[in-house]
Amino acid sequence: MKLAVFGTGYVGLTLAACLAEVGHSVCCVDVDADRVAGLSKGLCPIFEPGLPVLLKKGLANAHLQFTTDAARAIDCASVIFIAVGTPPLPDGSADLSQVFAVTDSIARHARDKKVIVNKSTSPVGTVDAIKERLVRHDASLASRLEVVSNPEFLKEGSAVLDCMRPDRILIGGASPATLTLLRDLFAPFSRNHDKFISMDARSAELAKYAANCMLATKISFMNEMANLAEHMGADIEAVRRGIGSDPRIGYDFIYAGCGFGGSCFPKDLSALQRIAEQYDYQPRLLQAVDAINQRQKHRLFEKILDHYDGDLAGKTFAVWGLAFKPNTDDMRDASSQVLLRALWQAGARVRAFDPQAREEARRLFGERDDLRLLDNKEETLAGANALVIVTEWQDFRVLDSELVRQQLLDGVLFDGRNLFEPAQMAAAGLAYYSIGRPDAGTRGGAPA
Repeated sequence: MKLAVFGTGYVGLTLAACLAEVGHSVCCVDVDADRVAGLSKGLCPIFEPGLPVLLKKGLANAHLQFTTDAARAIDCASVIFIAVGTPPLPDGSADLSQVFAVTDSIARHARDKKVIVNKSTSPVGTVDAIKERLVRHDASLASRLEVVSNPEFLKEGSAVLDCMRPDRILIGGASPATLTLLRDLFAPFSRNHDKFISMDARSAELAKYAANCMLATKISFMNEMANLAEHMGADIEAVRRGIGSDPRIGYDFIYAGCGFGGSCFPKDLSALQRIAEQYDYQPRLLQAVDAINQRQKHRLFEKILDHYDGDLAGKTFAVWGLAFKPNTDDMRDASSQVLLRALWQAGARVRAFDPQAREEARRLFGERDDLRLLDNKEETLAGANALVIVTEWQDFRVLDSELVRQQLLDGVLFDGRNLFEPAQMAAAGLAYYSIGRPDAGTRGGAPA
């Protein structure tokens, strides 16, 4: 099929590359001419495993192209995907200006029948709003342009695999003919069993928010239990194993830590709260999930401050991990941002390493005397008082405890992702603090 994808961000670019990989002809549209020029040369602007290979392959076989010319892309496509950003407004609601800008462009340039597929994470009622906007341009568009919802469920770090082998493909508001068309389009991604779930558009839009908010709820619940465990003398890892063995609960998303971030969970939590309030409903659970997460992002700093009796001035901290999760360079709403700013405000310095987020950190923080962004994790240890682990990169899971103990001035490790066993860290001569687990070692300086 001939397809147009508006937006070359995380969702749009991954979608386009995967559709091109299975043989569709895809034209991607973006207003950023520099971005389009780079993509046309095979330069991938985001870190996502497997995506650069698909990008270069799609360009080489001419299944994938990039343009700023919306009219050309719309004219040749039978299906148009809207995959632009819906960033949060100051009040937390979703900004639909980019979605509506694409809608206006389609209304101006569409000459024959098209199917418009909204993949942008959008408030309930967005498909209806797009339809109304099209009709305001030209009443005849109602009979020529069909608008459906097809929410994305990609995970950063495994987006290509998620796109090629999705758990489900939700289609909201499609006529029988369009549902058949989309089944054919996505057939290469639904070969081993039928993954299509058809529903009305509003239900599909809510399903996207509900999925992310459910996962966020599991994380915040576990962090709440971890905080209780610290007060009660329990070990959250033992608790996790105890409840995860129940198949009704499972082990996914029940790891305690220093809070979640990224481009999806925090934004969608906030947006769904604003949507609920528009219907005069107070979403108490969502508010609690959000509040717990905001508080949890401060737990590492609180533990550091407590260990050093409130005096961090002049101290240096090695920080491993800046991205909000492994296998991405995304630092949006990352716990590392909260920690670093708190350390700097307290007069401390930071020596940090992340396998992918170094340039993003430089863009966010700029050049400053109290931040060194280093080439490897070992370099961060030199001259540091303590080590803080914020992101659970695979490379961080095996610790050279002797090197860490020798390099750190105070021999203290603050583990925001519970990567290690407290008893093993104590045996290695380190003071060890984690989330919801017993502390190991002594307070106030070098361990015993």
